[in-house]
This record gives sequence, structure tokens and C-alpha cells, in this order.
Amino acid sequence: MNELLKINNLDVQFDTDEGRITAVENVSLSVKQGEVLGIVGESGSGKSVTAKAIMQLNPGNTIYNEDAEVIIDGENVIKFTSKEDLKKIRGGKVSMIFQEPMASFAPAIKIGDQMVEQLLLHKNIKKEEAKSISLDMLTRVGITDTEKRFNQYAFELSGGMRQRAMIAMALSTMPKLLLADEPTTALDVTIQAQVLKLMKDIIKEYKMGVIFITHDLGVIAQTADQIAVMYLGCVVEKGSVNEILKNPKHPYTKGLIAALPDVNNLDAPLKPIPGNIPSPLDRPTGCVFRTRCPHPTKEGKEGKIDMKLVEVEPGHWVDQCGAKCG
Repeated sequence: MNELLKINNLDVQFDTDEGRITAVENVSLSVKQGEVLGIVGESGSGKSVTAKAIMQLNPGNTIYNEDAEVIIDGENVIKFTSKEDLKKIRGGKVSMIFQEPMASFAPAIKIGDQMVEQLLLHKNIKKEEAKSISLDMLTRVGITDTEKRFNQYAFELSGGMRQRAMIAMALSTMPKLLLADEPTTALDVTIQAQVLKLMKDIIKEYKMGVIFITHDLGVIAQTADQIAVMYLGCVVEKGSVNEILKNPKHPYTKGLIAALPDVNNLDAPLKPIPGNIPSPLDRPTGCVFRTRCPHPTKEGKEGKIDMKLVEVEPGHWVDQCGAKCG
């Protein structure tokens, strides 16, 4: 399969009143044609910031490192500055399903008008065809009475319906790469299953690559081919979905899996990962997970081991500190 996306050595920092904050550090990932990469981790792990960096949607106080590469179709889009270049990737080659649809739709423009407008921007079609594509996609994500919903505003829809409309809008342009940031969070279980099936069908039909961001390891197990586990802006483990879920090496990955409820023993207490994710302003030196690691090595505890991925098995990469204490 062809490689759609290649991220190399990506650092993302923000200039704030409290100082410069590192949100993402030395992230390297790739997505192939027709492949789904699942990114998991707690809130504050840098998942959404990484995804937004691909489309340059992070705020104006963002600083990227000079040697960072986000390669799409042979071009380093992290270096794009002109509106024309950015328009090629935003909604054209790459679409994004945002975590909060109410903040993504323009409140004073009807849902249908926004869907039609983006299709006219990125596809050489007429307005009637753009409307037909939009109505069809709204139907496919489980929205009924689509003509009525097409002519409504975002605030007139329920949270779940807005989320489905956001998914329909992102999928309607048939991008090469889809960034899905918690796309099914606001949906009930039945609609979630329908939307996941729709996404899988479209991925298969159009050979679309997907980055799927979620806290739900169950969803990842159903949808992803590859997994990247992030913690405090760093990728601590990555590999195939079967390998990571069945044979986790990093203590953080093990903690995430152990925290899942045991369906065979519902009375068993939950096992949360001890402690809290540190503030980016108080970022640990060396291994970023060392303050919460259940079995740290002496060097790791003292912050003497730098974050670096090592290949422990073919295609299975783990942070070198986590590999020693996991």
C-alpha cells in the first residue's frame, strides 16, 4: 500500500504568558492508503494537537521545530504558508471530524449551505450535485428527514445529530486522509456502530487513510490496523493493533488496558493508573512517564534515560525506558 502520510520528528510548542509549553515532542508516525491508525492516551497526551498540526489548525502562538516533516503527496505541508497551498489540504486532501461540532459549524449558516460550499470549493461540480451528495451522506450517517435537517442551523440539532452532520461533512469530499478526533463520543451505541461501519465501508471503497483519536480501546480494537499510544506529547509505544493489545510492553499501555472493566467479573474494582498526568509546565526530564511508573528502573526514576523508541519485535516499537521497566 502507498504511504499517504509521514510525520517525522514533530515538535509542537505554544508561547503562553506562563512561558513556552511543549505539547508534542519528537513524534514520528505514518499512515498508508486504506489503513487506520488509532491514537490513544489520556486527555493532555497531545493527540489532538498532533492531528491539527497536519492541517496547520493549531493557534497562532504555535511553534514547530525546523526539522519537522509532515509529508503528504511528497510535500512537507508543515512549511505551507499561502492560503492556496493550505486550501489543498484543508478539506481537500485531508478532512477532520472535530471533537466538538458546535464549535466547528458556523452558527449563522445552515448546515446544508456549509456542506455545499465546501464541496464547491474542493470539487469541480455544480451546486445541484453538491446538494445531492450532501443529502446522501447525511442519510448514510443515520440522519432522518434529511431535507429538513439540511435547511436547519447547528443549534437546532441535538448533540448527537450535530456530530453525525459533522461526520457527513468531513466524509462528503472523499479526502485521501481523514482525521477523526473522538468522532463517536456524543453518539449512542446503536448510532456509533452504524457510523463506524460507514467509515469502514468508505475507507475500503475509496482506499482512504484514517487517523482515529479516541479514549475507547474497544473502538480501536474494532477499527484500527495500527496503534500509537501517546503520553504527555510523546509516542511511548506503537505497532499493529493485535500486537499492542495482546502483548503490550510499556507500563502505560498495560495500565490503559488494565483500567478497562472486566465484563466477566463486573464486581471487580476498576484499576486506574496511579497519579495524574503532569502539567506541561512541569514536564519531567528523561522519561515522561517516570513519575507514574509502577516499576521504574533506577536510571529511569532519576530521569537519566531519554525518550527514544526501540524496535523490540518486528513492527513493534516501545520507548526504551518503558521497555526496560515494563
